[in-house]
Amino acid sequence: MSTLKITKKHHRHLNNPFPSTPTSLPFIQGNLFINSQTLPPNQNSPLGKDFQLLWSTQNGGHLSISHLSHPSKSLWSTIPGQAFISAAMAETEVEESRGSFAIKDRDVHLVCDHQSIENIILINQFDDFQLDYLDLDHLKTNSKFADSPVLIITGHIFSKRTKKWLQSSSIYRSASARYWVLFDQKENNQIGFKVKIGQPKFQLHHHPKASPSTSLGRYRRLRRKLWRQRKWKLGWCWFLTRTKGLSINSSSEEELGESNVVETALEFNRVCLTYASERNERFFGFGEQFSHMDFKGKRVPIFVQEQGIGRGDQPITFAANLVSYRAGGDWSTTYAPSPFYMTSKMRSLYLEGYNYSVFDLTQHDRVQLQVNECYKAVKELDCFEAHSDFKTCSFLFSVCWSLQIHGNAMQGRILHGNSPLEIIEHFTEAIGRPPELPEWVISGAVVGMQGGTETVRRVWDKLRTYKVPISAFWLQDWVGQRETFIGSQLWWNWEVDVTRYPGWQQLVKDLSKHYIKVMTYCNPCLALMDEKPNKRRNLFEEAKELDILVKDDHGEPYMVPNTAFDVGMLDLTHPLTANWFKQILQEMVDDGVRGWMADFGEGLPVDAVLYSGEDPIAAHNRYPELWAQINREFVEEWKSHCTGKEREDPQEDLVFFMRAGFRDSPKWGMLFWEGDQMVSWQANDGIKSSVVALLSSGLSGYAFNHSDIGGYCTMNLPFIRYCRTEELLLRWMELNAFTIVFRTHEGNKPWCNSQFYSNDKTLSHFARFAKVYKAWKFYRVELVKEAARKGSPVCRHLFLHYPNDERVQSLSYEQFL
Repeated sequence: MSTLKITKKHHRHLNNPFPSTPTSLPFIQGNLFINSQTLPPNQNSPLGKDFQLLWSTQNGGHLSISHLSHPSKSLWSTIPGQAFISAAMAETEVEESRGSFAIKDRDVHLVCDHQSIENIILINQFDDFQLDYLDLDHLKTNSKFADSPVLIITGHIFSKRTKKWLQSSSIYRSASARYWVLFDQKENNQIGFKVKIGQPKFQLHHHPKASPSTSLGRYRRLRRKLWRQRKWKLGWCWFLTRTKGLSINSSSEEELGESNVVETALEFNRVCLTYASERNERFFGFGEQFSHMDFKGKRVPIFVQEQGIGRGDQPITFAANLVSYRAGGDWSTTYAPSPFYMTSKMRSLYLEGYNYSVFDLTQHDRVQLQVNECYKAVKELDCFEAHSDFKTCSFLFSVCWSLQIHGNAMQGRILHGNSPLEIIEHFTEAIGRPPELPEWVISGAVVGMQGGTETVRRVWDKLRTYKVPISAFWLQDWVGQRETFIGSQLWWNWEVDVTRYPGWQQLVKDLSKHYIKVMTYCNPCLALMDEKPNKRRNLFEEAKELDILVKDDHGEPYMVPNTAFDVGMLDLTHPLTANWFKQILQEMVDDGVRGWMADFGEGLPVDAVLYSGEDPIAAHNRYPELWAQINREFVEEWKSHCTGKEREDPQEDLVFFMRAGFRDSPKWGMLFWEGDQMVSWQANDGIKSSVVALLSSGLSGYAFNHSDIGGYCTMNLPFIRYCRTEELLLRWMELNAFTIVFRTHEGNKPWCNSQFYSNDKTLSHFARFAKVYKAWKFYRVELVKEAARKGSPVCRHLFLHYPNDERVQSLSYEQFL
């Protein structure tokens, strides 16, 4: 058991501009031990109908999985003589500030790094083999392979190490736990795996020179001291809420013996899977990544959050971190990570579930997956009457009223494919693929602008003069706008602001007559509307009345600091939320709107209380998928209810685009965009990073993705100034003419930036590349169909077609297909 400490740093005015890298659990390495009496020297076991597992005792023992079509090619293998299953108990601290999160591993209390293998057996999925404990029900979901046997590897993990504070006392301990590893075939090209760790058993040893009476007296004195502290801290709350379910197998006589086994209610909260890699093997994927294509040698955390402002590019990261804690981000921060990769050796693996995980690729010959399975709970362990080890008792006491991180399992799949495109096809077959996009959104420019009805009409007249092919006007300020310290921001109350957009419905109709759609903006957050003068509805108060907002520990709406103001977040696990928000979308669409940005989704606090009662840390990664699902369900339901022209005309189809995501987001999202890049040329958060994000996300199943033309984030400070130059805007137009959507954005400070409508040069260039974009629509339409059918991205890294070219493998933002 370990504490989970959550630190809020939203309102710090000055922060460390160079925050340290969050501390992490060290790479765990241990030895493998074989039970020669139960294991044969070599074993070839079938894994379903298409795979096999090879076991050999040579060089200390190792496993290897291969596909029967290429039996000599290993898809996954362990390192001879090295443990491949390990586990740990460690304390965790999460620092949170406005959608940015730093997850730190603190004190490590226990590491079981050594492993024994005692059995490798095949069982029928319906055999009575501790099915309840191992939770094998998921194995029966695929009827195609329901009759295939399950391969189970069993043994123990154990530790030979002792804590320093134990070594100085008369008591020291070692620990062990049973484990199970399951392999079963999921598809013709996929093997499922599951790792399960049992509860630890502690072996208590007493120093032979120590006096039993001294040890017992020391324990009793500490117990009385901790008893007084506990009563003082908990008072009557402890008496009314204490849990009496802890079982300890010990007695006072056994405590004083040479050694005994103490089995507690503790469980591991880190599960590690270690397996072989090659020195020259390159790792691609991990969702939408902005700084790197190849992750060999890096430690990749998988956690949804703000991408950051600068992400290491200086001096902007310095400034962002100074005014808001860790707001600058780093190379690993991203809106849409995914626990998936493929390698240059045509190996691929992904994790299921939504727990925080880390892919440690820092060693040249191996990979280590670390999974933290978490839950939020306040537990009281009644340990003082029962526990014999006073040092363990002290450790337990320290977590009695804390948020706890807990987990003892890992689950995922190993993929087989002969090429990168084949691996993507198999991966998206499992997680889901996007539908075909409506042709109207990929036919011409999506003009992103703000300013109100008259401004839109004035710019529209200019664009007609330059004969710009226009698909839509994207008017994100349809809800009204206010000025904050970071620039122009929207009123997060999802209804049209008739003061800013008088004659809204007539504007929509006039544009529609010229086959131009109107797109808007929304997100799953609601702002307080007390200061907005012309509101017709107060959606925050409506949601509060319906009790569909995320709550804090006190049962009140959780007011989440977000950019320059606080908001309430919709509880997407509540059964009333989806229909309530779909009604808001329905009113928007009834006015003639045919598309919208479904923004945010990455900021669920990790100490939130949800209607479902689920762990908020895992729910944090799932939240953007739930947000996409609500929007996608509305699109499908609206289409099914349409009649007449709307039902038959594909030009009336709806589309939404979003930035936050996780592994299964391609199933629910229709279109993605890369979020808020800097208006700069820099590599980590400028125009170069937009290409890296485009290609890395494409390798991870995000077939349709694009960036804002010209970037978004502008900073206009006395000594640090980032404003969009004309040259940057023109080059970004050229870049995005060869992506899925050609869409502009004015940025968070429009008056500082060069815009497409700034002068004749920018308008002429915009018109030219909007026409270039339109000219290859015929080809884009075919790529969209292929993406919906196979998951192949529209914009592709050359690795997808030239996987054996080492020069291609090293490419980053320089070129793409």
